[in-house]
Amino acid sequence: MKILIIGAGPGGYETALEARKKGFEVTLIEGRQVGGTCLNAGCIPTKAYCRSAEILEEVRRAPDFGIRASIPEPDFLQIRARKGSIVANLRSNVEAQLAAAGVSLVRGFAVFRDDRTVAADGKDHTADYIIIATGSAPSMPPIPGIGLPGVLDSAALLETDRIPSRLCIIGGGVIGLEFASVFRSFGSEVTVLESCREILPRYDYEIARRLRHSLSRRGIVFSLSSSVESVGRSGDGLTVAWERKGARESVAADNVLVAAGRRPCSDGLNLEAAGISSERGAIQTDEDMRTSVPHIFAIGDVNGRCQLAHAAVSQGKLAIEAIVRSMNPSGCRAGEKTRPDLSIMPSAVFTLPEAASVGLTEEECREKSLPYRVCKSFFRANGKAVCMGETEGLCKLIVSEKDRILGAHILGPHASDLIHEISVLMSAGAPLQVLGNSIHIHPALGEVFRNF
Repeated sequence: MKILIIGAGPGGYETALEARKKGFEVTLIEGRQVGGTCLNAGCIPTKAYCRSAEILEEVRRAPDFGIRASIPEPDFLQIRARKGSIVANLRSNVEAQLAAAGVSLVRGFAVFRDDRTVAADGKDHTADYIIIATGSAPSMPPIPGIGLPGVLDSAALLETDRIPSRLCIIGGGVIGLEFASVFRSFGSEVTVLESCREILPRYDYEIARRLRHSLSRRGIVFSLSSSVESVGRSGDGLTVAWERKGARESVAADNVLVAAGRRPCSDGLNLEAAGISSERGAIQTDEDMRTSVPHIFAIGDVNGRCQLAHAAVSQGKLAIEAIVRSMNPSGCRAGEKTRPDLSIMPSAVFTLPEAASVGLTEEECREKSLPYRVCKSFFRANGKAVCMGETEGLCKLIVSEKDRILGAHILGPHASDLIHEISVLMSAGAPLQVLGNSIHIHPALGEVFRNF
């Protein structure tokens, strides 16, 4: 049986490897670079910058630990070169994995001819099943002046060869905040404009507020509930104007980063030829990631469900499972749980400090009228955090009446690592007592979970 996958981002290439393990013949089509946005112009290069910023901040704090060190300065061209080397190395590794697994990689942009045929690289490719994994692209809102030179999306900012003295960021979500944190460490004056009442609108409100206060202490300026009206030229730079609570404000900038969300990449696929339904570019799917055409699936950002690389990978597993099940309906034993629970989807913001989240927030529990209680533990009482000099932040658990963990929200050191401990417990349906009875190393950051 043949599977054709369109898009070689994390969802696409991981699903291709999974399909090969199941014995399928796999063709993977990619019009740009293997690894997609995540590897080439998103998660990985951004985290390379985050690590450089983290090292820079640690050296600046060296005197606090009794270490004499000269005042560090960022060598941005070297930072950029390191980022490029990491990306190229990982991309090469992915290509090698695909080749070793026997995945046929086709370079070209895919266009549907019908529901079983896709044209790419001047040839027609047919398959029994098709999986669309074309990801998303930055959304550019219709703001006057948004097309001026110096107004950048995240991919373009990653390729700039200089540190902007003044950086204005439109959007206080994950992408905007990570760039704000990084470039503040590199020395930029940073202003963040957010239309909602708080940054990270989908995060727990308390965690988002605490993170904003922390970033403000580092010198990042925030303007919330702000509606951007225009971007204009001002001498050699730019001026961004916005309205907030009836007052008009503005800021001068050398560069403007537009981080106002992302849109599904389905344009140009000719979905109509295959009979695939979409809404505002997002391909509609059921819980198995099956589209309106039973043998065609859509995973990752392109279906609009969850814009996270690991979500795309998990959705790819669901799609492959659904294909296997359709070929052998009696192959799964009754009650056997093989499906990942997509409602338990951890996420993280790689700022300084980090924030991470999984499950329901307090706000969501109230909206759903779900009874809950809140448990909190603070890093200032954690011995390892004190030794690290990183005592800011907390762990916050949302717990049901029956002591099931409904959600977890962490602000502090290594939050992106710590959140997985809670994700595993939630996936297993374990009660809070399991966490309390687990033995943690002393001293370790994980002891923050011991005090509930």
